[in-house]
Amino acid sequence: MQFRLENTDRDTHARAGILSTAHGEIRTPVFMPVGTAGTVKAVHQRELKEDVGAQIILGNTYHLYLRPGTDILARAGGLHKFMNWTGPILTDSGGYQVFSLADNRKLTEEGAVFSSHIDGSKHRFTPENIVDIQRQIGADIIMAFDECTSYPCDHRYALKSVNLTHRWLERGYRRYSETEGLYGYSQAFFPIVQGSVYADLRSASASEVIHYDAAGYAIGGLSVGEPEEQMYEMVEIVTGILPANKPRYLMGVGTPANILEAISRGIDMFDCVIPTRNGRNGMLFTRNGILNIRNQKWKDDFSPVDADGTIFADTQYSRAYLRHLVISGEILGAQIATLHNLGFFMRLLAEARTKITEGTFGPWKKQMAEQLSARL
Repeated sequence: MQFRLENTDRDTHARAGILSTAHGEIRTPVFMPVGTAGTVKAVHQRELKEDVGAQIILGNTYHLYLRPGTDILARAGGLHKFMNWTGPILTDSGGYQVFSLADNRKLTEEGAVFSSHIDGSKHRFTPENIVDIQRQIGADIIMAFDECTSYPCDHRYALKSVNLTHRWLERGYRRYSETEGLYGYSQAFFPIVQGSVYADLRSASASEVIHYDAAGYAIGGLSVGEPEEQMYEMVEIVTGILPANKPRYLMGVGTPANILEAISRGIDMFDCVIPTRNGRNGMLFTRNGILNIRNQKWKDDFSPVDADGTIFADTQYSRAYLRHLVISGEILGAQIATLHNLGFFMRLLAEARTKITEGTFGPWKKQMAEQLSARL
């Protein structure tokens, strides 16, 4: 995998680049739709590529390991072939899912023992077998195993946690270096910066992970309940240390406004369930703000969902029609809302890239961040 930085905004730290993988090029900044279990919920792969314009999607190691299982994925020739997706894929390490199972897991120096949320069976994740599992899944970009602390988290525990994450990184990177991809192409390995909301720990973690000559670096453990300003502060600290010639991935973030603020601080890659999960629940993102399609006020509003256009080239679905579908529990409602939100995120980041290239990202971001957060 290679990363080529093309432009940097003159007023901010926003960057535009091209990330080259075995399954295609990715123009950054980029949003990655979350395909937890080998599917982006309510969206067909053809729609992802042709309508939404997704360049890369994300799969979840924890969920894919439990179901359908890595033996099935390996026999299929990897996740790309299993789900018939020809573009790049990134897999997270499963760490966030494991550590969200606070009552059903045990953390040790060796790794994590946890109970499946499906049938209660016991499983073990280690820094080494997480690499092995992601080799079998076959993603283009794979993550190191880490501990994602909750918020709030006291400094003493955060220090203990970040040191454990660093020890796990050493073991995971060694296993990655000793093994190869299983399907005829290489896989890139990203370490993860942790440290909760403590500036000293974030700085130390970022300084530690860059000792590994990785293809890129991720920032984890944010957007877990901390105030937005603290999140932005941590991002600034970390991006000030990470090398400029490598992609930077902010995990699990976020709203459109969050993403624009993070881009201005030097982040290149994003993923979040917000556009898909919120869409299925009737929350839509538009250039003028956030719209809850369930509200009575849209019952007889026959204007398009977003006056500035949707991804539907042939059909403009009205707010009244979409509200009817969502209120009625029709599957089509979830599909339209999800496609709309994903398409909106893609267009927003494509526009951000254009503004970076033009050198006008700063003032555009300031206006858009305020506009996007309004409630309609």
